[in-house]
This record gives sequence, C-alpha cells and structure tokens, in this order.
Amino acid sequence: MYSKEDDSFLGAGGLNDLSKEHKKAEIGFWLQPEFWGKGLMTETMPLIFNYAFQSIGLHRIEGFVETENIGCKKALAKLQFTLEGTMQDCEIKNDTFISVSIYAKLNE
Repeated sequence: MYSKEDDSFLGAGGLNDLSKEHKKAEIGFWLQPEFWGKGLMTETMPLIFNYAFQSIGLHRIEGFVETENIGCKKALAKLQFTLEGTMQDCEIKNDTFISVSIYAKLNE
C-alpha cells in the first residue's frame, strides 16, 4: 500500500492461508507505526473483502489479533467482524505467552 500523495510505502494487506476447499482465508494487514489510527485499515479492507467474496467466491474471512492490540480490534469491529473467541496463552512473543482473539466476517 502506497500513499496517494507522495507514493511513500504505508504497509501491506491481503489474504493468507487461502482454502478453496473450505472457501475461507485469513486477513493479514500490516502498517508502519506512524500510520496507525488514521483509518487506512477501514478504508482499504473493503476492497480486499470485495475481491475475496465476489471474485474468489470465499464465504469466510478470519482475523487473528493479539488481545492487547486494541486498535486492530476496534478496526475489525468497525468492519463488522464478529468476535468468536479467544485462545488463551497460545503463542509466545518476547518470551511471554500471549492470547489471540479470533474474528470472522461471513459473506451473507
């Protein structure tokens, strides 16, 4: 993803772990910290959703978010993802267990 104004690199987003059999994929999104909280995720994600649901024919898009990442969780809520649950202490980051919340958006 690049800025419309000066063509500088802002971040990247897309679909990961695409399963044609199960008609689902995981959404991935990464922004440089100076662009956090500027609405870029909620502006860009609908383009990815349209592609996933209309062009590829997916039924489900999943999002896995560290429970401490409040900004990302708020963005997913704005994008009408549903919180399905939390995996407690399921990963290690910086030698510490972290929990991950599971979100999903269905093509209805």
